[in-house]
Amino acid sequence: MSSIVEIWTAASPSSPMSCHTEVRVVPGQGIEGDRYFLGNGTFSPHPQKPDFELTLIERENIESFAGESGLPFTAALARRNLVTEGVDLNALVGKEFLVGDIRIEGIRRCEPCSYLAKTTFPETLKGLVHKGGLRARIVTEGRIRVGDTVSVPALTGCVSEAHP
Repeated sequence: MSSIVEIWTAASPSSPMSCHTEVRVVPGQGIEGDRYFLGNGTFSPHPQKPDFELTLIERENIESFAGESGLPFTAALARRNLVTEGVDLNALVGKEFLVGDIRIEGIRRCEPCSYLAKTTFPETLKGLVHKGGLRARIVTEGRIRVGDTVSVPALTGCVSEAHP
């Protein structure tokens, strides 16, 4: 089952990441108390843009990079908000999905950047290409908790059958 296994925020770009069991998310703003919600993230755009509201990364990619590189890379060092397990985040680009009962829209990959390489390890630039996570927009307000499932809702509506 696909789920949220860790939740992280930081009050400012220089603050260490703080781990949470539950956070409140607000469309157009992000995670309450996070640096991007407050508009003071390293890359905070003014005005706010949807792809800076929420970031996700796969636990499997963090562990794979750490294992292959031999570096002590962790979710806290990745500086993404939600750590998932059992979900292909790249497949969610351009799609709406649910985290618990919160609707999220995958916007674009969250590729590793020189800032991440500078604050962690230079190897992240190559080692996390297409594995650095997902930038997403929050569609509905509410709470996200560790253990929430990540799912893509089934299409609803009528499908007409073709008749010869």
